[in-house]
Amino acid sequence: MASDLDFENLVSRFYEPLYRFAFSLTRSEAGACDLTQQTFYLWATRGHQLRDSSKVKSWLFTALHREFLQAQRHQARFPEEELDAEHPDLPVVAPTIAQNLDARQAVEALKRVDAVYQAPVALFYLEDYAYKEIAEVLEIPLGTVKSRIARGLAQLQTALARDPDRRHPPRSNECE
Repeated sequence: MASDLDFENLVSRFYEPLYRFAFSLTRSEAGACDLTQQTFYLWATRGHQLRDSSKVKSWLFTALHREFLQAQRHQARFPEEELDAEHPDLPVVAPTIAQNLDARQAVEALKRVDAVYQAPVALFYLEDYAYKEIAEVLEIPLGTVKSRIARGLAQLQTALARDPDRRHPPRSNECE
């Protein structure tokens, strides 16, 4: 009976039926894969709580369905916004701004960006996080991360364009 609850055994027995069920719910391969993997993650973290090993299959399918419903509720509350190359909110960054920018000025300008955009922009540009990592850290959808970075950059560009000190940065002997 203990071998029936072995993780590898469960995955080999139930991956395909769980994936098919997830695919019928999400109608996408990526969504079905994510949902199936999340279900097995839940099993790995909470499966030990199941008292009756004969109910493993129903536990897995129920967990998958609950995860799907939770994802649907989250999607309804935080809809993803697709960005295309011609999106009006995407900033057009002039090469001269990037060439004349000093890190201290950028951080100061970032303070003038709306708070909701500061974290995604800082994580992306200052910490080199990927979009997916930012989404996980901030617990927001990937599309929201992309749009907040785009809008934050637009505000940052505006702040930098208005900054008179940026046009003529002071000379410093720090790096010489």
